[in-house]
Amino acid sequence: MDDILKSRHHFLDFVQVAFILTDAHSKILYTNRYTERLFGYSREEMEGERIRMFFLEEDLTYFLPNIVYLTLYKNGFEGEALLRQKNGTKIFVHLYTTSFKEEGEVFISFSFQEIQRLKKLERERLEMERWASLGMMVEEIAHQTRNPIVTIGGYTQRLLKTLSFSAKSKSYLHQILRETKKLETMIQRVEEYVLLPRPIFQQEKIQQVVETVIQIFSKEAPQEEVSINLETRNLEGEGDFFMDKALIAKALFHILKNSIDAVGRTPKRKKERFIKVSLFGDADHIGISISDKGEGIPKKNLNRIFEPFFSTRPDRVGLGLTFAKRVVEDQGGRIQVESRLKKGTTITLIFPKDRRRLVRREKISSEAVGKTID
Repeated sequence: MDDILKSRHHFLDFVQVAFILTDAHSKILYTNRYTERLFGYSREEMEGERIRMFFLEEDLTYFLPNIVYLTLYKNGFEGEALLRQKNGTKIFVHLYTTSFKEEGEVFISFSFQEIQRLKKLERERLEMERWASLGMMVEEIAHQTRNPIVTIGGYTQRLLKTLSFSAKSKSYLHQILRETKKLETMIQRVEEYVLLPRPIFQQEKIQQVVETVIQIFSKEAPQEEVSINLETRNLEGEGDFFMDKALIAKALFHILKNSIDAVGRTPKRKKERFIKVSLFGDADHIGISISDKGEGIPKKNLNRIFEPFFSTRPDRVGLGLTFAKRVVEDQGGRIQVESRLKKGTTITLIFPKDRRRLVRREKISSEAVGKTID
């Protein structure tokens, strides 16, 4: 049996389930690496002890003996159990047991999966299914509604060109055009958010990405008499990290659009009609800060600005910041907002500089130097 365990030692260490092997008397013969992580004991502390060390005192009279009996003489046990870790913390697990014979000896295997981890995996699976289902529904709704909206807008424009109307009637028709345009934009934004692709990571320079976005706004900002200033003095090194630059650019586009709108509504005589984009970073993180001296956000709205369709402006859809937050978090980053009414707003995006594990980034030992795989 010892030879079998040695041959399977490395394989069992990579299994993301706590695995314990005992003899017929529940004496622990082997534990894998995940068991150490789950219960907090080292292998040396567990091996040679009894499986009872993980069970609560009140379960030693009936529960554990019943599990051992079902495993040895029936088809094994499968069910939930409340166990204890080394530090005394109780942990809820799903337990599977089975028995087998090897060279005339009987052995029992115990497999433990933490309930919280199972629930998390289930939530992630359901979330992916929900987004997939929602995506198909949104595509169908967009298809069914876009054509009527375009038709309404088209006929309204034709009426304005071919027929004479009073000033009041023309204002009604122009209002129809504005509303159809808003509906078209809303459909586009909802599609953009719901059908957001998974990020494809490549090493890119953040300064180049930001400069490209600013160039796009260079045509729009002057209309509002707003200037955009880029500052890079707090950026260490090349400022490159693993990102999906197309999605980051879209997120920045939405944030800058909000800033331009905020600054554009301030009096033109004010000197603060500019937006400052600052890049900063160290060995571990890269940050982008977008600051304006606009009207600011009321305190009661600060916790709502990332909610879908929340906007204080009736002509806006209210999905720009929602989209930006999802993009940032999908790429392992976080987004922070600071704002004071009549003083301005700062939105900061912070990303991990290298999302790869240490083993992919650098040599972990001098012995690894020069090693290759044939």
